[in-house]
Amino acid sequence: MNTGHLAVAFVFYSARLTLAARRCTIPRWRRYPARRGSSRVLCSGGLNIEGTTTMQTSSVRRTEQTLAAIQDAGEEGRRIFTRVYEQSALAAARAADERAKSGIHLGPLDGRIVSVKDLYDIAAEVTTAGSAVLRTAAPAQQDAVIVQRLRQAGAVIVGKTNMTEFAFSGIGINPHFGTPGNAHDAARIPGGSSSGAGIAVARGLSEISIGSDTGGSVRIPSALNGVTGFKPTQARVPRDGAFPLSFSLDCVGPLARSVLDCAQADAVMSGQRHADLPRREVRGLRVGIPRGLLFTQTDATVQNAFEQVAAELSRAGCRVDDMQLDDWCAAPFRLQDNGTLTAAEAAHIHARTLADNPDAIDPFVLARIQRGQAISAAHYVGLQRERARLQQSLDARITDCDLLVLPTVAMVAPRIDSLATADAFNQANLLVLRNTSVFNFYDLPALSLPIRTGVGHLPVGLMAVGRRGCDRELLAICAALQSQLATLQ
Repeated sequence: MNTGHLAVAFVFYSARLTLAARRCTIPRWRRYPARRGSSRVLCSGGLNIEGTTTMQTSSVRRTEQTLAAIQDAGEEGRRIFTRVYEQSALAAARAADERAKSGIHLGPLDGRIVSVKDLYDIAAEVTTAGSAVLRTAAPAQQDAVIVQRLRQAGAVIVGKTNMTEFAFSGIGINPHFGTPGNAHDAARIPGGSSSGAGIAVARGLSEISIGSDTGGSVRIPSALNGVTGFKPTQARVPRDGAFPLSFSLDCVGPLARSVLDCAQADAVMSGQRHADLPRREVRGLRVGIPRGLLFTQTDATVQNAFEQVAAELSRAGCRVDDMQLDDWCAAPFRLQDNGTLTAAEAAHIHARTLADNPDAIDPFVLARIQRGQAISAAHYVGLQRERARLQQSLDARITDCDLLVLPTVAMVAPRIDSLATADAFNQANLLVLRNTSVFNFYDLPALSLPIRTGVGHLPVGLMAVGRRGCDRELLAICAALQSQLATLQ
């Protein structure tokens, strides 16, 4: 048999193994009452100085370690994951190891351990999107497109991660499936809406997690848990088979421990051929800092960490300039003061539940969806037209910048028990979402990088924003930044 025939045979054999395991009974976690506990971090690989992940053991061994760690996490593991696919994950890992032994490689995600947010369809399963309302919905007919692509690339899908109900908050609280605690302090919020995704990566329970980002839901949990998260330009990755929050703003993005891992996952999900990121140097980069509105109400810890980064970039030879962008940064809030795109579209998506069973929804989430019912068609159309005009205007304004940098989130993760009232929750939610949501409005690619803040300090994120459609360029720049910032103490 020639090499081509051998490759086809092994791909076919691997697919048969994975399909057989997926037909087996898949265990579902029970729901447990929320209880705070300690956070133990397991890493099945390592990070080198450039921030890239190095695999030290076989896919089967890493998968076994991951499954054991999820089980060992007990009730907290059941709040991080809504489903765990033990049998199918081990079958996919065995197939990856068999391919590796035979010299067959499907790409950089072959054998990597991946989790997906609980709003992506898995064939023959109900997609609950973090909601008790959807538990009785019809099962999905097929995998979401991104899940199909991940499987075809050899990824080991280990489970589905918890999320804010319907993905509608940046806090990460979920009264239906329990609220998982921050990876660095379980009494604090994980960030949302991709709460389980950020914790899973930070605690070593997944090498790559796939989240979604409508107003910051990939970047916020990345920042608050100390990992890397990428939001692409919206049209880059297909959303077929993803439960929607906002047709206009939803994006599909990865969370991981490095920019390289995010870039590799993004390439697979966007249907691109694997190619190394172009090598970029930090020296000579044109970096803009949009000081003003997006720096108000910023914690001292976050501000100090950001200024340390800005100083390091200047020392490394970047041209770092403050930019006056408040007209653009304020516009999304001014234009949406009487109703947001997300609320209007969510009210349409959930119209039947709002009419028949509204009390089944988390009251904090319900209040935000119900606001969309009062939005007029005239307001919605005018908002969309003004958004399109402002996008072109900001594109022109930042054309001479390689990237913008600012804090991902203006504060470190607050305690969960401090947000028990509606007023406290809403105030924190608005501030958590403020910086990230601006760049969803403008449909710019953005990535959150962890900033080293020292032992004992809560994580802080640096947000890097690129030009619209220049996703690979931003990833390449951020790979260089991650290497440069690794020297900071």
